[in-house]
Amino acid sequence: MGFAVVICRAQVGMDAPEVKVEVNLGRGLPAFQIIGMPETTVREAKDRVRTAIINSGLEFPVARITVNLSPAELPKHGARFDLAIALGILAANEAIPASALEQVECYGELALDGAIRAVPGMLPTLLAAQKLQRNVLIPRHNQSEAALIRAPMAFAVADLNAAVLHLTKRTVLPTVEPATLKAQLPLGPDMADVQGQPLAKRALLLAAAGGHHVLFVGPPGTGKTMLAKRMNGLMPPLNEEHALEVAAIKSLSNQPFELGQWRQRPYRSPHHSCSAAALVGGGSIPRPGEITLAHRGILFLDELAEMPRHVLDSLREPLESGRVHISRAKQQTEYPARFQLVCALNPSPCGQFDGDIASARATPDQILKYLARLSGPFLDRIDLQVEVPRQPEVLRHKQTQNPKLNSETTAILAQQVLSARQLQYQRQGSLNTELDVKQLQEVCVLSGEDHEFLVTAIEKLQLSHRAYHRTLRLARTIADLAGEQGIARQHLAEAMSYRALDTLLARLKEL
Repeated sequence: MGFAVVICRAQVGMDAPEVKVEVNLGRGLPAFQIIGMPETTVREAKDRVRTAIINSGLEFPVARITVNLSPAELPKHGARFDLAIALGILAANEAIPASALEQVECYGELALDGAIRAVPGMLPTLLAAQKLQRNVLIPRHNQSEAALIRAPMAFAVADLNAAVLHLTKRTVLPTVEPATLKAQLPLGPDMADVQGQPLAKRALLLAAAGGHHVLFVGPPGTGKTMLAKRMNGLMPPLNEEHALEVAAIKSLSNQPFELGQWRQRPYRSPHHSCSAAALVGGGSIPRPGEITLAHRGILFLDELAEMPRHVLDSLREPLESGRVHISRAKQQTEYPARFQLVCALNPSPCGQFDGDIASARATPDQILKYLARLSGPFLDRIDLQVEVPRQPEVLRHKQTQNPKLNSETTAILAQQVLSARQLQYQRQGSLNTELDVKQLQEVCVLSGEDHEFLVTAIEKLQLSHRAYHRTLRLARTIADLAGEQGIARQHLAEAMSYRALDTLLARLKEL
């Protein structure tokens, strides 16, 4: 009686594989079935589609309707196929010319009155359709994502009737025009607000300049969280490619996207009680976790020792590779996770320990047991371990000068970070933290005496080969901030000085 094909796409991680919605109207008792490995939300589409077509004043065919989602082995979930199924039925019933659907992809969840609702993951789908130079029908509420595409190719539809009128060329819809995208400076707290803590500020500057991970160690109330919140202000805006990646992840997670936040780096701060699945991603249908939502931005973990050890250890592979692989029985998914880790840690369960055992209400054994919640391999991946002590003298000498005249304002430090990053991209095409072992040999050349100094220090602290390479990368960043072409002894010495937790553990073991 009738046959039609509508192009759509599924959602598998960051990918949007093509799905052909094949609709056949056959003879026999009236029925409506959807085949092709549909999940529950897709199987329920038949009731939404039938009611939406009837309530839109269109003819629903009295026939044996079979909808096949091809390829059948690809899992399909969500309500994004509703509009494609409805248009396929109308095309098979000759209410829409079949030729009008040949180079058009259709997406949207149908309400019972025929309205088209937004669907998650629209931006990766639009990017995949753009590569094939296809037009796309999208829900009106997904316009902000379509406005990120530089070539007009999307039509925003409010309801099923508007889609039919557009495809039959009775009322042609305008394309969604590209938005004017400007890099907005992040509106955050200023570094000048932090009184004292020069070593912690220096570590934060190095972390921003080279993309290094940082751990602040100190008693409560010394400014660890204040420092972490000011990290984003030091980072330069994302480039166009990375900004699209971040926007695509927000789209997959069904988070609202605002054009005013274009090119701003994400900042995620999950509670210390979050699970491993919430942190790295998971579920029966794998969803992005906090490390993916922090991609190209900052992941701040406060109260680090209060987090379960297995949760922290799940970060070890993503910290190295910049990606996370989630394997489930039904589906294997890979998400990007190149984030910058900033941690805060109280060095004692009583919260009063500041390096002197006399100041603590806990014994050395209790402190060691508390810190043992952090595994060695996890700490090995953190480049900067910085002590943030109490500084009562700062309270006695309250800063009175104008913060705008302070040499440690966010604007001044951000310019230093930008210059150091530009130097790294010109030299090796990446940040120092992303250098592999072969590039390290070319970029971080040491004299024989300096190499022996570094190896001796590594052996004394009983650090791994990974820590050796991370120290080299950090020393390279220190030299870049100083404008030096080569790595000198003072750069290595400063890089080795950022091992506060390793030094603390060694001191406790001697007690």
